[in-house]
Amino acid sequence: MLYSEKIAEAVGYIEKIIKASPDIAVILGSGLGRLAEKTEDKIVIPYEDIPYWPRSTAPGHAGKLVFGNIQGRYTAIMQGRVHYYEGYGMKEVTFPLRVLGAMGIKAVVATNASGAVNTDIKPGTIVAITDHINYMGTNPLIGENCDDFGPRFPDMTSAYDPELRQKLMTAAEKECIRIGEGVYIAFSGPSFETPAEIRMARILGADLVGMSTVPEVIVANHMGIKVCGISCVANYAAGITNNKLTHQEVLDTMDKASDSICRLITAFIKEIK
Repeated sequence: MLYSEKIAEAVGYIEKIIKASPDIAVILGSGLGRLAEKTEDKIVIPYEDIPYWPRSTAPGHAGKLVFGNIQGRYTAIMQGRVHYYEGYGMKEVTFPLRVLGAMGIKAVVATNASGAVNTDIKPGTIVAITDHINYMGTNPLIGENCDDFGPRFPDMTSAYDPELRQKLMTAAEKECIRIGEGVYIAFSGPSFETPAEIRMARILGADLVGMSTVPEVIVANHMGIKVCGISCVANYAAGITNNKLTHQEVLDTMDKASDSICRLITAFIKEIK
């Protein structure tokens, strides 16, 4: 079966269940599932029920697609994502974004947990992503291009939409939430980066490091979907302190920051109504 046919089948399944078509989507990173719990009039679809939708296997990713109202706006929320390091191909990693794009979303809020490469950014800080460096060794657009989705060579100059980022900063100010800005570099994982790799990332201009988000952002831009990126810094990256890195530390930090991020995203959606 063609990739586009799989997307169409998934769209058809979802549209039989939901009440309306969403025009904004939120991708929740590690430990950030609380936003979905606060959504009004929600409809929950487990990932395993959707044809061809990849299953989340990473800790902190519930694996549910939630539809509901946030600030009066019908929103699709991915409660967890899949990652390249889980063994999925890039087309599988970005399949959910393709489906939501085919359903008509115009904007996506992509969240993640990250490590601080820039030592001025402390763990627990919320950061608006301004740009990224793709160091995953591959690209989700490799292969035959589907012209119905987007151009063969999409422009990535403003991969993270400046207008949406400004509205995010406005929302943060109104909610009295401190927020920084930075460049995100993505490695494939699942091993954490070495101190030498972090030194390299700093030289390349990265402020944050993680293992996700970039494939989805590339595909969103390919489809003409505007992106707002939000990262929560869970820890200092390798070599900055003597502490060993663990995923549990990531989940613990994200749990502490989740209420602030939920308030921020809710206020942001209100700003772009």
